[in-house]
Amino acid sequence: MSKKVEDAANEDGRKPSIWDTFVHDNARISRGDDDIGCNQYHKYKEDVQLMVKTSLDAYRFFISWSRLIPDGKGPINPKGLQYYNNLINELTSKGIQPHVTLHHWDLPQALEDEYEGWVSRRVVKDFTAYADVCFREFGDRVKYWTTINEGNALAIGGYSAGFVPPQHCSPSSTYNCSRGNSSTEPYLVAHHVLLAHASAARLYRKKYLDTQHGFIGFNLLTYGFVPLTNTSEDINATQRAKDFYTGWFLNPFIFGQYPDSMKENVGSRLPVFTKRESSLVKGSMDFLGINIYFTYLVKNNPDSLHSEDKSFTADIAAELQYVHENGTSTYEIPITPWSLNGLLKSLKKEYGNFPVYIRENGVLD
Repeated sequence: MSKKVEDAANEDGRKPSIWDTFVHDNARISRGDDDIGCNQYHKYKEDVQLMVKTSLDAYRFFISWSRLIPDGKGPINPKGLQYYNNLINELTSKGIQPHVTLHHWDLPQALEDEYEGWVSRRVVKDFTAYADVCFREFGDRVKYWTTINEGNALAIGGYSAGFVPPQHCSPSSTYNCSRGNSSTEPYLVAHHVLLAHASAARLYRKKYLDTQHGFIGFNLLTYGFVPLTNTSEDINATQRAKDFYTGWFLNPFIFGQYPDSMKENVGSRLPVFTKRESSLVKGSMDFLGINIYFTYLVKNNPDSLHSEDKSFTADIAAELQYVHENGTSTYEIPITPWSLNGLLKSLKKEYGNFPVYIRENGVLD
């Protein structure tokens, strides 16, 4: 969602992404292209000067795929290329290290129209070609690359619950989706996201690493999970929640396979890695970026597995009670630093001591 800070949605050759379509189709959301927000596209020099004044030494931003390659594949947009070069040069000239994310849920609409985007395996090839352009054009100055922002939230929000673009979900979902299948598409999308990341990482290491000396990472929306009670049922349910939300991606990155609990509960709806794919995905992450805002209390709920309406949340076989920071939750446990501390310890214990960057955190209203 680079447009969130860039604006200029319809300027200088940029074409729509699925986020533009989503905004236009939802009256309750600002149109985005008509409203002027941060306007970084025109005011990046002022923005960087503000960073200097606040003593920032790094800046994380997102490249808009449809600004750089308007149709998702094919010709590069010279104006888009110039903008990102200008921004990166302005940052590095002021001693600010650019941390670039390639994809923040804003797939070019052209690819969604052609083959349904992340639902199709074809997206792996197009994403890798897009990443290649970015590595080639910007990699002499960018050392930290994140392929996908919140890969798990992309799959769940866009293809299970349907509350973010491209709004795919089953008819039984709370949101009014015109297409989709909440029982299968989230798992397909996550599988293709993992393969796209791994393909881009392989390309970078083979073609650019020796000269650019950079790092390829991935970003997840993470949570604090706490058992509602000290029973073995709730403790096991808490581990399942971890498996489904973070192990879904970290297990393939570290071990080359999905968690056993996912294989058991999802069954044949969960894609299977070939031996080649497993070896490609395993070890393809140099670092993990995490975003954390929520803590959940977890209660075992095996009955959800027998529901006719299969979905990602039902497959976990657990109820998640959102904990508010102001104590308004039923169980009144606030979000506190121990939640983040516990998450970091859990990641290290279960997956090893790889680099972790805390990209987003805080309290939501």
